Amino acid sequence: MFIVNGRRSKNNAQRQSVKTSVLFASNITKMFRIQAGKFVHLQIQHISGISRKRIQISSLEDKIALDNPPEASGRFIEAFLEHIILEALDFTVQTIKSEGRPSFDTKLFLKIYLYGYLNGLRSSRKLEKECVRNIELQWLLEAICPNYHSISDFRKQNPAGLRKLFKLFVSFLKDADLVAGETIAIDGTKSRAHNSKKANFNQKKIDKHLAYIEERTQEYLTELETNDVKDNTVTVTKIQEKIARLKKNKIRYELLEEKLKDSGDSQISTTDSDSRALLVQGVVVEISYNVQAAVDNKHNLVVATHTINRNDRNALAAIAIEAKENLNVETYTALVDKGYHNGREITQC
Repeated sequence: MFIVNGRRSKNNAQRQSVKTSVLFASNITKMFRIQAGKFVHLQIQHISGISRKRIQISSLEDKIALDNPPEASGRFIEAFLEHIILEALDFTVQTIKSEGRPSFDTKLFLKIYLYGYLNGLRSSRKLEKECVRNIELQWLLEAICPNYHSISDFRKQNPAGLRKLFKLFVSFLKDADLVAGETIAIDGTKSRAHNSKKANFNQKKIDKHLAYIEERTQEYLTELETNDVKDNTVTVTKIQEKIARLKKNKIRYELLEEKLKDSGDSQISTTDSDSRALLVQGVVVEISYNVQAAVDNKHNLVVATHTINRNDRNALAAIAIEAKENLNVETYTALVDKGYHNGREITQC
């Protein structure tokens, strides 16, 4: 006979319900044994955590171990930037004013971006979230959390400074004997742009659209004359609306044609304006960018990189010269694939 909370179960249904409840509870968090009309609690042997309401006194330094590899990037960034003079690298430095809210230190944003690049975080919104929840980043920033807009503005305002900082870092790698500057491998990878194929135009594509508009306009005008004779008012109104839309589209394509001619380029993208239609693989064409990288063979470290919107055949000279300047060497051996074969580019290197 079952006794629950001092009461006897009256029938089999109640007994079955009690058994089910006890079994369910035991499978989740606890086990119970019913003895002498009481629940006896049996503890399960699991590792117990601390209470979330428990007050702890600790510093950010205590939470970042010196010998923990994931935390090494934060300490490395702090050590690298400690003695760098940002004005010498053409960074925009906010001056201290006597009135108004104090501004963020420029090095703060630089720390955020370097940490993001080392850990695969590039979005300013994601970096803002990491400033709040990432203990290592809190240590690096001394618990300061700028908003995503300020983080994004820093990158827009300091492209030249970031390039010079990268060059300085390559010099540091060379002084530390981490790059040899003797053999450099160069290659590119396509990065898809935020621009559809429909929003990319060349002269041939624009001419095709204009020809289609002209053809359809003539058809509608002919149809309009026919319906005028029949005095079909409803149909005439619909045709006039279609002709008006075609005229609007014609103006759009004529403006694109003018913009294309002014640019001096063979194509134009309306959403991501710097992107171009590039051959990605085989006969596959995507609207994308071409990210070039030069890598030293000693420890596979990148010594030069930039993004272009043309194929590899016209890209060798720029990346090869950039690597030479960053390494401060006169000559080195460059390894490239056949996609870079271009006599003019090779001569310029």
